[in-house]
Amino acid sequence: MMKRTYTIASLSCLFFLLHVHPVVAQEQVQQWKRFEIVLDHAAVGNAFTDIQLSAVFSNNDTSFTVDGFYDGNDTFRIRFMPQDIGTWTYVTKSNIKTLHNKKGGFECIPAKGDNHGMVRVSNTYHFSYADGKQFYPVGTTAYAWNHMGKTLQSMTLSSLKNSGFNKIRMCVFPKDYNLVKEEPELFPFLSTSQTAGETSNKTWDYTRFNPAFFKTLEAQIDALDQLGIEADLILFHPYDKGRWGFDSLPMEVNQRYLKYIIARLGAQKNIWWSIANEWDLVKYKTHDEWIALSKAVAEKDPYHHLSSIHGSTAKYIEYWLPYFTHASIQDEAPVMNWGAAAIVRNVYQKPIIYDEVGYEGNLESRWGRYSGEEMNHLMWMGTIGGTYVTHGESYMFKDATDTIFWAKGGQFKGSSWKRAGFLRKILEDAPGPLEASDVSRDMKTATSGNGDHLIYFGKEINETWTFNLPVKNGSYDKIAAGKKYKVEIIDTWDMSITPVPGVFETGAPNDYRVYDKEMKKIRLPLKPYLALRITALNK
Repeated sequence: MMKRTYTIASLSCLFFLLHVHPVVAQEQVQQWKRFEIVLDHAAVGNAFTDIQLSAVFSNNDTSFTVDGFYDGNDTFRIRFMPQDIGTWTYVTKSNIKTLHNKKGGFECIPAKGDNHGMVRVSNTYHFSYADGKQFYPVGTTAYAWNHMGKTLQSMTLSSLKNSGFNKIRMCVFPKDYNLVKEEPELFPFLSTSQTAGETSNKTWDYTRFNPAFFKTLEAQIDALDQLGIEADLILFHPYDKGRWGFDSLPMEVNQRYLKYIIARLGAQKNIWWSIANEWDLVKYKTHDEWIALSKAVAEKDPYHHLSSIHGSTAKYIEYWLPYFTHASIQDEAPVMNWGAAAIVRNVYQKPIIYDEVGYEGNLESRWGRYSGEEMNHLMWMGTIGGTYVTHGESYMFKDATDTIFWAKGGQFKGSSWKRAGFLRKILEDAPGPLEASDVSRDMKTATSGNGDHLIYFGKEINETWTFNLPVKNGSYDKIAAGKKYKVEIIDTWDMSITPVPGVFETGAPNDYRVYDKEMKKIRLPLKPYLALRITALNK
């Protein structure tokens, strides 16, 4: 039989309809939503390893081969995310006769509402949804929120709902760290024995996954999708230290795990793959093994979700390899120094996300004690260079049992998270993504084309600013005389936008810059963290 993923309310409605009115129409699935085949088979032995199952989905001259998976209780599933509207047919393949050569189809209808599809790379350095809508990643971090208790999970989702974040970094495997010691209720693998206590002595059966764990993870990712949030899912990490042993899995187990999780989650449109967090700190894997795992994800995922890998501070990897769609970087230097963010972008020729530049908080560690102003400043420094910066918050007011958002989720306690939402609105109001106007010469001016510019002053406090722009306009046409502009003062901390009276008109270019023909000046508030939004009136 075939199933779809529904909300609880729609499931109840569907149950009623199935028992009152027979369904005769072909099933309809929105573009980029999930279609699911469910097959029953009383498996003998180990169904995770002994049974192979896949399906070929076809639409005109397009076809996808998708792996199925065992979901426990003699249930097998194959999930598919249709990319194109129209009629899709499928046929299953298996080494088990009762699962082989099952045929069917469904109708893929146009996406509706907030369903914009998967996020993909666009314009080399940026992102957009599959339907073309621009996507600006304004993300945050809550590594182990999905391993906390249900009350804290619910609190985290509520906090995210009321924030401006559209991406979150989170781990598949539980985290053992001096600030995260909670024992999860569920684990990715089934255990044959267990000893209670902090060391969590368990004997894992690495040939058998735990369907309950993955069903919970699916629900969490679906809940994020309902909030319009991309799940940047970290597949491996070093924060284990022998407590569970998930950081030292043999390569054959790693490969089997990747195949399973991609089969289960690959049809969820809001998934990003992060191969690892701080890959170089995992002492059980070599650099070449990380490249092999990255290649495996790229090859196993039929939809080619966004994928990257993250190292420790200033530990870069070959992001130019085709297995990585973008660079996920831990390094504060490029966003602390004017112009450096754009340099990294030009090196890799891919989107750059500084996924860790430090966190707002009050920890003793230097990476976890930024002020809210500093965290906000770093996000803007990345923005003005045509890149993106991920937020994080690490306040601890009592001890390690605190719900530090960076680790466990919960409620935001800082101040920069609100400014992240404000920054996202600034980006989304622009006609397109930003790039440096005159890279390596003007470190503070960015352009989004079509006569729109953004200037960020950072920590400078200026009394006045003489209207001027670089003649170079990024990859767009140069600025000439006679262009008319309006100017708005953006207070990035107070989250205010103040229009400047009057119109500014460029004179003739003078030494690579254009000034207002009357050399008009703008009086600025004597404050740091100001920006100017400059918009052409005669585009």
